Amino acid sequence: MGDDKIGFFDQYFRYFCISELVYVKSLTMLSFFRKYRFFAIVMFFLSIIIIAALMQAVKKDRVLRIYQPAQVEPELVDTTMHYVKKYHTIADFSLLNQNGEVVTQKNYEDKIYVADFFFTTCQTICPVMTDHMFKIQEAVRDDDHVKLLSYTVTPEIDDVERLRKYATEKGVDDSKWNLVTGDRKEIYDLARKSYLVAKDNPDAEYDLIHTENFVLVDTKKRIRGFYDGTNPEEIEQLLEDIKVLEKETYQADL
Repeated sequence: MGDDKIGFFDQYFRYFCISELVYVKSLTMLSFFRKYRFFAIVMFFLSIIIIAALMQAVKKDRVLRIYQPAQVEPELVDTTMHYVKKYHTIADFSLLNQNGEVVTQKNYEDKIYVADFFFTTCQTICPVMTDHMFKIQEAVRDDDHVKLLSYTVTPEIDDVERLRKYATEKGVDDSKWNLVTGDRKEIYDLARKSYLVAKDNPDAEYDLIHTENFVLVDTKKRIRGFYDGTNPEEIEQLLEDIKVLEKETYQADL
């Protein structure tokens, strides 16, 4: 028999032996899994339950922070508030909305709300902010726990009539969203001493340079979040945080 044939049979024999070995090992493994398959199935489903429970626990336990003036960028906060580290709340106010009705903290009692500062003649960030406020309005339209509040920073221009026109153009739901105007100093103090979202304009008394910030306020009038009102991703985060805050606040009702 030639060397080629010997080599062929040698390779064939090795291949056969390896195949047999693989086959035997496969049978052994199959036998093992058959023997312990019930245990494996139980462990598989138990692992799924544990992972789901852990994920739910993490989600359930997430709590929004409570912001204090000392934690906010100093230029957005009145100098008298820079070192306030606890017990900060939104001050009481009394202003007129787009329907000429007096709006106070009573209108937001036991409510979570989103607040911002704008003016109707703004052509830069305000239109985007208003569109995003409208998106929030639509997302919470049937949610009695949540309301919206927008303060004009040019009250001498944005009177009730102008706010009414603006509200109509932008699709404002009067039952969910108040656009308010009134005393300039009161609005100035609210922006810089309560909501902590506006820069001071040193060239004019009680004049504001408002920012794109949306503020999430809880039922105890505490700030629970700041969001870029021009950023769609942060609006989505705001909507998620509203749900988190609702669970914390109205657990018995949800």
